[in-house]
Amino acid sequence: MAVARKIKTLLTVNILVFVGIILFSVYCRIQDRSQELVQIVRSADRRARSRGAKVGSLADRESILQRLDHLEEVVYNQLNGLAKPMGLVEGPGGLGQGGMAATLRDDSHESETKYEEYGYNAQLSDRISLDRSIPDYRPKKCKQMTYPDDLPQISVVFIFVNEALSVILRSVHSVVNHTPSHLLKEIILVDDNSDNVELKFNLDQYVNKRYPGLVKIVRNSKREGLIRARIQGWKAATSPVVGFFDAHVEFNIGWVEPALTRIKEDRKRIILPAIDNIKYNTFEVQQYANAAHGYNWGLWCMYIIPPQDWLDKGDESAPIR
Repeated sequence: MAVARKIKTLLTVNILVFVGIILFSVYCRIQDRSQELVQIVRSADRRARSRGAKVGSLADRESILQRLDHLEEVVYNQLNGLAKPMGLVEGPGGLGQGGMAATLRDDSHESETKYEEYGYNAQLSDRISLDRSIPDYRPKKCKQMTYPDDLPQISVVFIFVNEALSVILRSVHSVVNHTPSHLLKEIILVDDNSDNVELKFNLDQYVNKRYPGLVKIVRNSKREGLIRARIQGWKAATSPVVGFFDAHVEFNIGWVEPALTRIKEDRKRIILPAIDNIKYNTFEVQQYANAAHGYNWGLWCMYIIPPQDWLDKGDESAPIR
């Protein structure tokens, strides 16, 4: 009996061990399979997320592009919050675009009064965008020229007395729009004792909000005249080159680089850019033929036909002495 019990006990133990080994083997296989399933699920999840991200990315990109399409309009609508209360217009489009002649249907007594006051159609100017485009009349070779990277900065000085606000601001806008930002140090507006009310608070408020830190206003306490007013602007300038202009001009692309290049070559040079015409009644931009500028004995400025040796070179981009 004792032997039979031992045999039975050994068989039982062997069976339990065998079953345990089988169960342990099954458990290990299940664990391995579970890990594989987890990896498969994770991989599938990553792929799904990646696809979702790509779809989301494409959707975001389309959304961004759509928003960018409207960005210019949105920006100018916000900026016009400054211009509109003053009856002025910013941004692309509208009257006078491309330097084309513009007219108003509602010619009124006010228009005639402004003609007499300013010497040009100020009422029309108020309806033309401060950012209007004008034709690029540069000779072909000028458009192909390259310039040094280390050009000096320029301070642009405008002198005015009782100019129309829209004309002054269009001059400012055209400088900012067509001068590389790293070359434009500042714009200085010298008010030679204007008595026009809108050239006080309205002008100050507009330039301080629209171009903070870029535009300075110098106000003379009495009428100094053109030359002394320019000297006041020169005193306020902080860049190595100073440009003096009337406050009823519009700058074009590529205006500053050739002038600064010539001055960089010789700091004693005084440079005068080519000047086209803005018609006083329609604000049409008219191209003038290349000419030098000089003075007659009465000190009236006059256009001078370029010298024959300049004409013989056949290079319209060359400077005229």
